[in-house]
Amino acid sequence: MRYELTGGVVPSVIIKQIQLASTSNHPRGWNSSISHDRKVKSYEVESNWYKQFNVQCDNDCRTPKCYGITHEGDTVIIVLEDLDSSGFPVRKTQVNMTEIKACLHWLANFHGCFMTVKPEGLWPIGTYWHLATRPEELAVLDDIKLKSAAPTIDKLLNESTFQTVVHGDAKLANFCFSSNTSDDKPSVAAVDFQYAGGGCGMKDVAYFLGSCLNDNECETHEQELLNYYFEALKASIIKREKTIDTERLEEEWRTLFPVAWTDFHRFLKGWSPGHWKLTSYSERMAQEVMKQIDQKTKN
Repeated sequence: MRYELTGGVVPSVIIKQIQLASTSNHPRGWNSSISHDRKVKSYEVESNWYKQFNVQCDNDCRTPKCYGITHEGDTVIIVLEDLDSSGFPVRKTQVNMTEIKACLHWLANFHGCFMTVKPEGLWPIGTYWHLATRPEELAVLDDIKLKSAAPTIDKLLNESTFQTVVHGDAKLANFCFSSNTSDDKPSVAAVDFQYAGGGCGMKDVAYFLGSCLNDNECETHEQELLNYYFEALKASIIKREKTIDTERLEEEWRTLFPVAWTDFHRFLKGWSPGHWKLTSYSERMAQEVMKQIDQKTKN
């Protein structure tokens, strides 16, 4: 909720109030103790994010400043910067290529900022669909081949040489756009760090692109957008003077892009089999990844 202030150093703040003991009816029926425990853990992670990690983000991966966190019994209150009043008042449900690239620029700089950083206090493995936290969705998955491949897909991502901190829920709805687009280059800030944790950056990139592109757009623009992301990632690493072989990083992560896409596809097929994101593009991607896994297993 937004609160206007009188006599404060800023005109308004955002208050996020979390009541950990409360339960609610999940729209898709996932109301088990596993679901509740995951949600409680996610708010602990978000509090730790704002206490320990958020200050490391610069203007290239802008996030709301945190003014304070209080705990009272089962209630957590987080006081955050109002990004609307700080120049990021626009929310979008549809985006053009320039706006997509603005979000990829944010992700590349976020991943560059936290490359090789230990996710202490966050999820050891980030993203809200991580296999170890979603046993119920895996159990009901009726795609037997995909279910069988799920542990291998998970292992490929978790054991990648290059690890960073991933946002974990980098959908279009979690990006706030600047209002000044006269130069046709909007800047963005991002919110919602409940599922931040360690991982391969391709998990964020695949999930983000799937949140704003349809089948044809994915086919047409995939390589252009990946090229843009990796150029921004290399620039971010160089700017931060990190000793990382960016060529090896790009080579590894490019091969993991379809794996990361398939990982989310696996979750979605178990969680909501009729979901609009279960496209023919996603299915083809998953089939190709499973084919490669089969070939490696036979060899």
